[in-house]
Amino acid sequence: MNRKTMVLTAAIGLLTPALSACGSASGNGAGSGAIVVGTTDRFEAADYAPAPFDPAYAYDATTWNVLRQTVQTLMHTPRGGGQPVPEAASDCRFTDNDDESYRCTLRPGLKFANGDPLTAKDVKFSIDRVRAIKDENGPSALLSTLDTVEVKGADTVVFHLKTPDATFPYKLSTPAAGIVSEKNYEAKKLRTGFAVDGSGPYTMKAEVKDNHLVRAVFSKNPNYKGDIKLQNDKVELRTFADSAAATKALSDGSISMVSRTLSPAQITELSAKPPKGVKLVPMPGLEIRYIGFNTDAPVTKEKAVRQALAAAVDRNNVISKVYGKSAQPLYSLVPTTVTGHVNSFFNKYGEANTAKAADLLKAAGIKTPVKLTLNYTSDHYGDGTAAEFAALKAQLNSTQLFDVSVQGNEWGDFRPAQKKGDYAAYGLGWFPDFPDADNFLAPFLEQDNFLGTPYANNTVRTKLIPESRKAADRSVAVPAITEMQDIVAEDVPVLPLWQGKQYVAARDGITGVEWSVNAISDLQLWELGRGVSG
Repeated sequence: MNRKTMVLTAAIGLLTPALSACGSASGNGAGSGAIVVGTTDRFEAADYAPAPFDPAYAYDATTWNVLRQTVQTLMHTPRGGGQPVPEAASDCRFTDNDDESYRCTLRPGLKFANGDPLTAKDVKFSIDRVRAIKDENGPSALLSTLDTVEVKGADTVVFHLKTPDATFPYKLSTPAAGIVSEKNYEAKKLRTGFAVDGSGPYTMKAEVKDNHLVRAVFSKNPNYKGDIKLQNDKVELRTFADSAAATKALSDGSISMVSRTLSPAQITELSAKPPKGVKLVPMPGLEIRYIGFNTDAPVTKEKAVRQALAAAVDRNNVISKVYGKSAQPLYSLVPTTVTGHVNSFFNKYGEANTAKAADLLKAAGIKTPVKLTLNYTSDHYGDGTAAEFAALKAQLNSTQLFDVSVQGNEWGDFRPAQKKGDYAAYGLGWFPDFPDADNFLAPFLEQDNFLGTPYANNTVRTKLIPESRKAADRSVAVPAITEMQDIVAEDVPVLPLWQGKQYVAARDGITGVEWSVNAISDLQLWELGRGVSG
């Protein structure tokens, strides 16, 4: 996506006119009954993102959070996390000992929101469509282990896999496997714009201005049949220019909640001095940030340069200066709470070890200071990104081993340039598709990875990734997962920096806030209700 590159956008100043136009509407939802949630996420239809809500194209946390409300999947993550459970399906299971055949039986009486019946043929159409379109920004890589989809009667679908994949149930819980109808979606063409139709818990009405969605109203789908229990009939998602504007709206009561897009400064302020009637709710998070490298670029082609950066970088310095309590240091691509995590980078390089960095460069015969530009997206990950890269520049230059400059570009320019290999080093973020170590390793390391990196390690691609996917008991996969993390620390195709923590802020009287965002940043609007909250 791609995904996980595309989250927490803060379109500063961009949406202010639109907000002025819609700010006098239903307010906190008293007239419409809607619970109003504020966000700084940006939803745009543009040349580089023509079909933001098409499951064959959407592959970022913001658009997936719209699809999760509206487009049903066979499986879904339960409210407290853990293994996926049936959603549109009544039962799903592997039917062979090698985890290469996965059968799902649909719930009886499923319908799309328009009343049309939903059958196994629709499931096959939807998943085959994602694979046929295979958009370069889309989620088709999640289905890379799938060979064919077979329909058996009206209510049974069998997925035949190319290789064993114990993570396949997780993949069926993502919007990449969202079920859509042939009436509204063409088999080999994206559906452009903001329209979305499915069989999920809500239908959506979009308010759009200048190709940006500024308000989305989710209304209870009367034809919905699934595992999700709705605690409300209507939720409105309203876009704000920045977290300060959203927090002000929360304080004056015009909205009920601000979702996970709070800035570090706002989190600190709300933690120390919350406005009357407002509470800050911490939640576990699996967001990671990292620096990626073009391993063919002249300055970063030498492994020693990448290793020296890994040794010299001071994660705690960045966090203390920029992110505070909203982040923690990360020494692996796999976050600390995910099964199989090891601190491979710390074990190899320690923390901010200038002497080690100097030794690595000297041993490789590399002259210092190494001149390098760190590129980042200026409008995509919130208010702290520019300050983060300024801190990285200062600390690396202070070692006198590097001559670092930084360059920020808007996402519409940044992402195409990064994929083309124009940047030697660049900052990106990743929100997982599902909470398994495979989803923090394979997308970066397998062939056709979403970074478009030329880096390739045959041991990882041909042995360790397939081996790790054979284990239904994920603890059995830990040795392969550990070895992959150690290889990444040795070769440094990417340099992990920090792991995020999530916070939402809500007014008293809104219930279910603690369940409204799960660990992989899925927005679960159906959990919100009105009542007495603690």
